[in-house]
Amino acid sequence: MADLKLFYAPGACSLASHIALEEAGADFEAVRVDFRANEQRSPGYLAINPKGRVPALVVGEDVITENPAILRYVARAFPQAGLWPSDALDDARCAEWLAFLSSSVHPSYAHIRRPERYASDEAGRQDVVATGLRSAREFWEMVERKLEARSGQWAMGGDYSVVDPYLLVFWTWGNGSVLAYDMAADFPAWTAHARQMTGRPAVRRVFEREGLTLPA
Repeated sequence: MADLKLFYAPGACSLASHIALEEAGADFEAVRVDFRANEQRSPGYLAINPKGRVPALVVGEDVITENPAILRYVARAFPQAGLWPSDALDDARCAEWLAFLSSSVHPSYAHIRRPERYASDEAGRQDVVATGLRSAREFWEMVERKLEARSGQWAMGGDYSVVDPYLLVFWTWGNGSVLAYDMAADFPAWTAHARQMTGRPAVRRVFEREGLTLPA
């Protein structure tokens, strides 16, 4: 196995890949990128990931970016961990979850958190935030309905997969100051899932490493 190095920022979406690597039992180095110091825009980091974002996973001489790609790599590289389903339909459903979370749920939050990416004047930024708030609520409710309809304790049913740590990222964001949802009251199925995640040693180790508070 090639040397692995994960670049992450505490509480960012890289949390999903961080947990997946820990779950897989991978031998990897976790490297913190300090967003407060704008380290993601430093020449050194841009040489690794020109996008200036996390996560980035260095695999020997190669670099993989974007959570869905990294999660897929981890699951394939460590098949013994069982982080990706083998059934053809479940394979597609797993990919569907990752695509939905990365292309719909995450951008709705980004419009609220960083409206300057999407509008150049104050009035435009306020409109971006207002629209993002409406979209985020709709997507959080979609996730809740999907979890209510599942057949087991995990997103894919009875088997844990890379979808589960990715879901935990957005639960923590919903519970945070930007959205400030009452997750337990408004999203009980998702909250039950988040609490189930806290019982996994890999999750606890990563939360401690990143200095995060586990879901109560």
